[in-house]
Amino acid sequence: MNRHERLSGLLSVVGERGKVLVEALAEELAVSAATIRRDLDHLAEQQLLIRTRGGAIATHVSYDLPLRYKSALKAPEKSRISRNVALLVEPGAVVGLNGGTTTTEIARAIAARAELDHRPGRPALTVVTNALNIAGELAVRQHLKLVVTGGVARPRSFELTGPLATGVLADISLDLLILGVDGIDPETGAYAHHEGEADINRLMVERAARVVVAADSSKLGKRAFARICPISAVDLVVTDAPVVAEVEARFAAAGVRLRTV
Repeated sequence: MNRHERLSGLLSVVGERGKVLVEALAEELAVSAATIRRDLDHLAEQQLLIRTRGGAIATHVSYDLPLRYKSALKAPEKSRISRNVALLVEPGAVVGLNGGTTTTEIARAIAARAELDHRPGRPALTVVTNALNIAGELAVRQHLKLVVTGGVARPRSFELTGPLATGVLADISLDLLILGVDGIDPETGAYAHHEGEADINRLMVERAARVVVAADSSKLGKRAFARICPISAVDLVVTDAPVVAEVEARFAAAGVRLRTV
């Protein structure tokens, strides 16, 4: 388990239990008590939990702690990617968004574009998502049409997965899918950590006329547990600079456009 996974896991435990102790966490995660103390101090500095003597407690809002921690990672890069990707959305389009911190930022950037407001004689922008937090962000935006898939919610990512989600997606088409990923390899394709999320994301890819992957550069050239789609299904990757030259050359060889922002 690397540090990022450990920190995310710590936040998940704090969010579920409300209160944790250093010694119990050290035993549970098979690391030293000193390591846990440093991790808790780091998370407390980011105001993601409150340090106590011998442990930590959750802040007043604990359900989204893992997502909030991920949002803090590479925040400036994700902001640049989000603004750039939002500009790809055309008025009246049907746009798909899966879950993730980057796609959540993109949803906000899309909603903020005044030129996408619905006007008489022009179809409204339609957003299709399987992410509960994105749906919550967009539900109050009266100028767009929001479609939410069914499914079972995953508490750490807020994504809806399972057979109930596939029923909706099987009967619609998307002009553009904006896909957040846990890794994208120029030879083998896009990946997610969870197989259920990958299944739903794969169906969204199949229903889309155009697929744009939005991913910070740390995810380029990486794989995760479950493949979403082959690289041939991806039309464009929007990422932050700089990109390692060797990785950039591999994407070019695969025929995938790489846009750095």
